[in-house]
Amino acid sequence: MRDTRSMSTRASATRRHLPTSPFQPAPPKPQAEEFTAGDRVTHDRHGMGTVVSVEASQWVTVRFSSGEVRSVDAIKLGKL
Repeated sequence: MRDTRSMSTRASATRRHLPTSPFQPAPPKPQAEEFTAGDRVTHDRHGMGTVVSVEASQWVTVRFSSGEVRSVDAIKLGKL
């Protein structure tokens, strides 16, 4: 049997967290910008467009340069 009294503890050391660890806290959500009708915006998948209307605080209706009108999450848009 081992004598555990002489073993040192590493309680004061900071633990390194791996990026793939399921025990890390969730990263904070990015804040969405404020949009108004007529703003020029860009989307990673759909390209450039113009804001048609703002629904609630998170959803924005956008007419993209392809002529397509979509309701998009404001976090996924960037102002030009």
